[in-house]
Amino acid sequence: MALLDHLPEDASPVSVSQSGLIRLNAPARAIALDVVRVNSLQTGAYVSHFRGRGMEFDESRPYQPGDDPRSIDWRVTARSTTAYTKLFREERERPVLVVVDLRANMHFATRGCFKSVNASRAAALLSWAAHHRGDRLGGLIFGDTTHRELKPRLGRQAALRFVHQLAEHPDWGNRYLASDDTEPLTQAMSSLRRVARPGSLVVVLSDFLGFSRGAQSYLSSVARHNEVLAVFLNDPLERQLPPPGRYRLVSNDNELAIDTVAKAARKDYREAFQARTQELEAFCKRYGVHLMPLSTEDDPVTALQTALGSRRH
Repeated sequence: MALLDHLPEDASPVSVSQSGLIRLNAPARAIALDVVRVNSLQTGAYVSHFRGRGMEFDESRPYQPGDDPRSIDWRVTARSTTAYTKLFREERERPVLVVVDLRANMHFATRGCFKSVNASRAAALLSWAAHHRGDRLGGLIFGDTTHRELKPRLGRQAALRFVHQLAEHPDWGNRYLASDDTEPLTQAMSSLRRVARPGSLVVVLSDFLGFSRGAQSYLSSVARHNEVLAVFLNDPLERQLPPPGRYRLVSNDNELAIDTVAKAARKDYREAFQARTQELEAFCKRYGVHLMPLSTEDDPVTALQTALGSRRH
């Protein structure tokens, strides 16, 4: 079922409401987070067969060459003539971290809804899907002025907390033209590296403008021990200029005129977006990050079901 079937008729294309994000609880049941391949640890609503350093003690066995000396079970070893090592199983609930970009450059669209709106709706769907699966939910919500960090928790209250913080974030009021400042995105990726525990599912929803070397370094570090999905928000006008002519882009406070007559300018514009996209694709391929494009025109329910799989009721 499409997203619009669950939103009120007067749902805004330029902002979100807490009640609107709560309504996405129902369609999120069809999104199957459990089919996502986890690179490092098999975690989730079950105990996996993977044995390694984790949170739940399983058993002790005789020490073998190559075992981590830090895992030696000194209590059992002291009662025996043979060294023993501890084996672990992971936690039963997998942490799911949802990172949402609400910088000024995300408050833009020429069709559909703002990138920030579609990102927030997709984030809410992921939050409810994590709740329905029994995973712990946390995340980061950041903009140009405010950075909020939510530690992973279990239950419906965790999803409600997330959508409340998302809908009430101060940067919804920041609609100024985006600057070239890369610091907010870099800071968010730095915080993500600090809070992401091995075996987490991490979803970053952004247009990745200003994806600096520092930000790439932090996110690649996260991807070494976690499953990472990068949701790449974009608008049709960012991909390609309209046919030759003069156009006005209007917001509440600003008006911008663009001239698309020059063929060379249209070509340079298109190639600049393609180069940025290719750079992001190369980064994701290099570090095993899943990349999911999401246009301002796309239905996030359908897009997430396609990328992650769908669950039958």
